[in-house]
Amino acid sequence: MNDRNAKIRNILVPVLSVILGLVIGAIIMAAFGFNPVIGYQSMLNASLGNLRSIGETLRQATPLIFTALGFSIANSAGFFNIGLSGQALCGWLASVSLALVFPDLPKVILLPLCIIAGALAGALAAAVPGVLRAYFGTSEVIVTIMMNYIVLYLSTFILQGVMPESFRSSLDSSNRITENASLSMDSLSRFFGGSRVNAGLFLALFGLVVVWFIMKKTTLGYEIRAVGLNPNASEYAGMSSKRTIILSMVLSGTFAGLGGVVEGLGTYQNFFVQTESLSIGFDGLAVSLLGAGSSIGILLAALLFSILQIGGLGMQTGAGVPFEIVNVVIALIIFFVAISYIMRVLLAKIMPDKRKEEVVQNLESTSGNQDGKGGGL
Repeated sequence: MNDRNAKIRNILVPVLSVILGLVIGAIIMAAFGFNPVIGYQSMLNASLGNLRSIGETLRQATPLIFTALGFSIANSAGFFNIGLSGQALCGWLASVSLALVFPDLPKVILLPLCIIAGALAGALAAAVPGVLRAYFGTSEVIVTIMMNYIVLYLSTFILQGVMPESFRSSLDSSNRITENASLSMDSLSRFFGGSRVNAGLFLALFGLVVVWFIMKKTTLGYEIRAVGLNPNASEYAGMSSKRTIILSMVLSGTFAGLGGVVEGLGTYQNFFVQTESLSIGFDGLAVSLLGAGSSIGILLAALLFSILQIGGLGMQTGAGVPFEIVNVVIALIIFFVAISYIMRVLLAKIMPDKRKEEVVQNLESTSGNQDGKGGGL
């Protein structure tokens, strides 16, 4: 068991990743003639400067929490789910489509049905690579990447070729959903200065608690983590690795699908043609890695990424810094998270594990007391 220094190191790695990313980002800004102090001030003002900007920051963080939770579940089982974008898009399209089919149902019925439909659509999209991995040993990375493109172009075909014309406002966009299917909350929006923050935020916070409970307090969570650590040993212990693989991917897709639901029913209130994979999928992956897969870490990392993304627009208008600089800062943070092993080694030298040192010293002293005729009992 690691001592207090080991726990501190686990906290310091993501913190140092963020600090190093911001520092090098400042150096890049200065190298191109921009004032990094003014740039970061503009970022904070745009993302946290007033209630409306805070509301937009929370709104931006909401789908990232869901996709990050989805990735963390699959990652705990030892799988790299790159298909979060496609699974979120499935959730978006399914929830909005159901809302358009039954626009007059009471909100107490229609809204839960739309949320469930979006979650199930994401789960179904993730079940495909899960089944292929469990029974045929295919790489979930390749399959989920390909699934992103399949879902992307299939969603466009469904909107333009399958959805009735009465459901569309144009060839590239559906009608807006009715209030009965909307996640918008007028009181919440007014409190945050008219921002687009919606009830999806509360769903995301609830999702953080649900995932924590599943992974830490249930048999399923234990099996997922066990399979992730050693699938062969898990099989020997009586766990079905195939079942766990499929369930972990289904759960991952469920939460990714909910990320698309809050975009469709909350932020945009309709569905429209996507020209590329949803950014919330790949951003959610980075959020999960930065947050080390824990619920509290994901919450903090999602807020950070949201501040960077919302504030990046303010850097353009307030300090003239190109938005691409913000993307560089995000990429640097992800880079330092990716080399966390090196950072942990350096921190281990600065803050050594005292218990490990004691074990080594005891072994050395025991070895020194033995004679040349063999080890003592």
